Parts: sequence; C-alpha cells; structure tokens
Amino acid sequence: MLNYLRERHNQARANVQDFYTSTGVHVYIKDPLNNNGIDIEKIVAQAEERIPSHLLSEVEMIIVGWFDEFEERDINAFYGDGCLYISNIQDDEEDMFDDIVHEIAHSLEEPYGYEIYGDKRLEKEFLSKRMYLKDILWTHDFKAPTEFYMNSEYDQEFDQFLLNKVGYDKLSQLIQGLFVSPYAATSLREYFAVGFTEFYLHPDTHNFLKKISPALYQKLIKLQKINTLDNAD
Repeated sequence: MLNYLRERHNQARANVQDFYTSTGVHVYIKDPLNNNGIDIEKIVAQAEERIPSHLLSEVEMIIVGWFDEFEERDINAFYGDGCLYISNIQDDEEDMFDDIVHEIAHSLEEPYGYEIYGDKRLEKEFLSKRMYLKDILWTHDFKAPTEFYMNSEYDQEFDQFLLNKVGYDKLSQLIQGLFVSPYAATSLREYFAVGFTEFYLHPDTHNFLKKISPALYQKLIKLQKINTLDNAD
C-alpha cells in the first residue's frame, strides 16, 4: 500500500505543468522530465534559498523542456529575456541544479557587467590561465594557434578543439588546479558562470575555488554582498 501511494504521489508531481515559487518565479514544464526522481520544485527552492535575492532579480520564468537551440548550439540550457531555458533531459537533481544556477550567472552579466568585468581583473586571471593551458597542451602534443588562447570571447573552433581533439576527460586531468572544469576554459563568460555555479553548488568548499581562482572568488564575494553595500550607502 505504501509503495502504491508513493507511486501515485510521484505520478501526480510529474503531471504538474507549472507553478510559481515563493519569490514569484513562474516555472513551466513544457516537456516531461526524463527522470521521475527529479523534484523540480525542490531544486528551484534550493537555488532561491542559496542565492541572494538580488542575484535572482533578472529571472522571471524557468521553462523546462527541449528546444531547437540545444541541438543547434550543442548546449542543454540558456538564458534570454528574463527566462531560463533548461533541458528536460537530466542525469539527476544535482545536474539540473547546476544548469539552473549556471544560467542565473549569465543573467547577471548585463545588470552587473561592470562589477564583474569592468576592472579587467577577471579577464587578466582568465587569460593568464589560458596561456598556462597552452603550455600544458603543447607539452602533450595538442597544438592550437596562440591567438585562440589570447581571445577571451567564445570561439566555436577552439571549443571544438578542446571538446573533440583534446577531449574533456583528458582535459579534466590536465587542468587540475587551474580551472574548475573544462568548460570554464572555453571563454571568459563561461569562466565566470562556472565559478558562480561552483560557489553556490558547493557552498561549504569555497577554499578550492578561492585557491585556484582568487580574482573570480573575490568577484563572487562582492556580488554576494553588493545589495548590502548599496543599502549601506
């Protein structure tokens, strides 16, 4: 009987098409999740609990489903016009939480762009790591033009070089202590977004991020406190 009730409960949750969070964000399930064990309401509530409210101000809606852009751009989430578009194909709850927080990070680049990038400290740290990455990859006979490493903007050709020629599994081994993840090396914007995600995905292990990316870590601390600082003025 207990198993039957649990199954009915899970089915009922899976049939929920949309809801509003306690902060007024509209969550719409366009396509069913591939994993019935994922509790989308819990994940969104967790994100709203961990991330300061002023850093959620740009998000009006979260749509879960499948979109043509995912295949066209080889991605599984993106942000646009106040909306987070999140894939309904997820490994587990942590995977989905990662996608949501990552896109929240991108939502902050317009309102807080000057605070994040204005003094060039983050770009300087990122490009320094990129040049170190170049030396590592060349040592292992993975060679790409130097100009790729000096460009802080996303470059699809360089991304494909890292993904397909080097391979993310191999790259993960080579960048230990340099980047949080292979995707963080693809562009300055992704360097910020991956760091932001790590900051809120693992709030009890900030020492790792602080050690390998001190400028990024300081930016995240400043963003976390910026509303308090504004109110103090």
